[in-house]
This record gives sequence, C-alpha cells and structure tokens, in this order.
Amino acid sequence: MVLFALIILLARTLWCLAENTTTIEVWEIERHKTLLRRARVLGGYLDGPGGVRVRIQKQEFPYDIGIWNNIKAGMGGSANVIGWFWPLASTPRQGSGLEFEINGFEESTLSWPPPDPDRMYKPMPWNNHGNGFTSEQRYTSQGEEVEAFKHRQREDIQRRELGLEVQRRRPFHRRYIQNMEIAGVPDLSGSESGVDSNSGEEGWRDSEGDRLGDFGVDEEIEFYDEDDIPLAELLRRRETQKVAST
Repeated sequence: MVLFALIILLARTLWCLAENTTTIEVWEIERHKTLLRRARVLGGYLDGPGGVRVRIQKQEFPYDIGIWNNIKAGMGGSANVIGWFWPLASTPRQGSGLEFEINGFEESTLSWPPPDPDRMYKPMPWNNHGNGFTSEQRYTSQGEEVEAFKHRQREDIQRRELGLEVQRRRPFHRRYIQNMEIAGVPDLSGSESGVDSNSGEEGWRDSEGDRLGDFGVDEEIEFYDEDDIPLAELLRRRETQKVAST
C-alpha cells in the first residue's frame, strides 16, 4: 500500500515537472477554468464585490515553456541528465527568484493568476477625511474639535449599523445559549456577567473560513485557556477530581 502511494506521488511529481507547475499553480489553472465556464454562461462577465462587473478572458499558463525546457528548469537549468543525479555535480547558478522565462502566449501586461471576483477585496466607501490623520487638522476652537470628534463617532456607529466593519462569529457559549432559548430550554448556565468576549478558539477562523474542527481539533473540549487560573485553584480542582473518582 505504501509502495503504491509512493508510485502515485512520483507520477504526480514527474507530471508537474514536465508542465513546470506546482500544486498551487495547478489549483489556479483549475480555478481559472471554472471561472471561464461560469462567465461563458453569464455573457463573459462575473459579479465582484460591490457589484463590480469583471470580464473573464481565457489566459494560458505563462510558465509552460515546453516539456524539455520545463524539466531542465526544474532540475537546475542543466541539460546533463547524469548531473541531475550526481551528488558531486556543480551547484546550479543562482537567480534573483523574481524573473522567470515565459512562453509569450499572452501580453506581458497580463498578470498570473488571472483576476478572480471571489477573491477581490470589497471597496471601502469614500470619505472626505483626507489621509485619515486627524493630527494634521487645525481647529479654531476647542469646541470645534470636540464637535468634530463627536461627528467621527456618529460615522463609526453608522458604519457598524451598515455592517461595513469586520463582524466576528459570536463565541460558542453565546450561540449555545441562543439555541437553547430558541428550543424552549431555560438558560441553566447561571452566568450573569454579561461579558461578551470575541476571543478564544471558538471564534477562530482562517482566511478560507476553516474552523478548528476542519483540522482535526476537537471543538467540544474546554475552550478557554487555564493560564490565568491560580495554581492553588488548579490543585484544588485536581484534588476534587481525585476524591470524586474514588
């Protein structure tokens, strides 16, 4: 079974070497093909953030320069096949890592990967606050400065109400209590602190939207760290658990 997996891995590596692609670049090519299929149905355009219409055009992968040249580039740029496997062969020349040979199928002004409407940033609304540094503003009186500060506060509240700021997912215990109330079960947590914390593992998501459970971490265990709990309290809990177990 292990040998079969290694053979598949070797075949995949040789295929990527012949096409001069990495795994991420293969994903980008497949993503571009998916966007082309969607745009073909929707008239060549896809909707981006803020209602922006993005034209999707077919682009060729620019770094596929031929099978033999791809293999040479992946093996250090040398055409000596024996030197690829000889441990005492000379070290390949070092490049800048910023410039690579391209096939010239597309215009040099086009970028790779092609534009993806789902990965574009949402444009923020335009404001008239200049460069955003309030220290550069000059006020004729202290009352005018206070009024300007209150005006900025009102604009911040409006942005929160419109949902223009980042909204984090509520902590697990808040969601659990709400679900219990919806189901008609009274709140038995006994918590009356009213502290709404957005920190902790229960509110964590990466840029792709994955949670801890997607990486094999048990989300049902205790969420909060015990770094701030006194050592005496931890020892007391341990003794209580021992007595309860006996």
